[in-house]
Amino acid sequence: MNSSSSSSSSSWFSGIVRGRSGKSGNPNMNNQSITTASDRAGAGNQFRCVLFKYGPKPAQVAFRTGDFKQQVIFIGGLTDGFLATEYIEPLSVALENEKWSLVQPLLSSSYTGYGTSSLKQDSLELDQLIGYLINKENSEGVVLLGHSTGCQDIVHYMRTNAACSRAVRAAILQAPVSDREYRATLPETAAMIDLATTMISEGRAMDLMPKEANPDAPITAYRYHSLCAYMGDDDMFSSDLSDDQLRLKLGHMSNTPCQVMFSMADEYVPEYVDKKALVERLCKAMGGTEKVEIEWGNHSLSNRVEEAVQAILDFVKREGPNGWDDPWN
Repeated sequence: MNSSSSSSSSSWFSGIVRGRSGKSGNPNMNNQSITTASDRAGAGNQFRCVLFKYGPKPAQVAFRTGDFKQQVIFIGGLTDGFLATEYIEPLSVALENEKWSLVQPLLSSSYTGYGTSSLKQDSLELDQLIGYLINKENSEGVVLLGHSTGCQDIVHYMRTNAACSRAVRAAILQAPVSDREYRATLPETAAMIDLATTMISEGRAMDLMPKEANPDAPITAYRYHSLCAYMGDDDMFSSDLSDDQLRLKLGHMSNTPCQVMFSMADEYVPEYVDKKALVERLCKAMGGTEKVEIEWGNHSLSNRVEEAVQAILDFVKREGPNGWDDPWN
């Protein structure tokens, strides 16, 4: 396996980003070529990639497949890490054939870290990652691919107008669903929202909630409220939000070519929700974003892998490097 090496020439806006963002990678962090064996059912192949650090925190590492100057960055949902969905491996192969790299970062919120993190923190780390790709890999632009709560990360990041967000040429939201509406179906949620609200009012937003609030991982009052409360920071895709509220949350995405990929049998969307109406409203709030409805698809599209890969690939190729030579104009 060849180790990654950056070109000696500067990318078309690395100098600007170095001056504006201060998020360039640590020059002492060396890329490492590795091969990982997939443990997914039916997958006997090996997943070849380069492992690199993009920031100073221990969690800030990423896998990259392919060695190209255009990257798709996959951002997983709650509890996700590397190889979070079954379409990742075939997608990496398909993208490599089109001369695109696939980057899978770990954020501080990956795996069980989400409960003590926030969309704000994820956005800061995503900006560091893109800055690294610009300065160290001479990136010519990225496409963001979010799965589940990773969709919230993308929406929040694009609202920040961070320096490196100019390098985002397009975004794909796969399974943008409401954590609040799903959690409302759980019996303990209402009481725990009240507790989180009280803790926040007492200045204890970053204190941990009781274990029964979120058995999977420690969670702060702030993050619980963000995920579960009406109009919390994470509440972006709920079916009971008005059109005006959706535009307030999502309207800025109209400035970025975007695709909404919605699973029509998503197990995390309550049965009472009209999925077709919801995805139509989400796309309208984003200024007429392209929609892809995956019939019978589950949340992670593990039962529609080929369809997912094809839809992503078609969009990436169509929203390719047209006009990428001057993103600052």
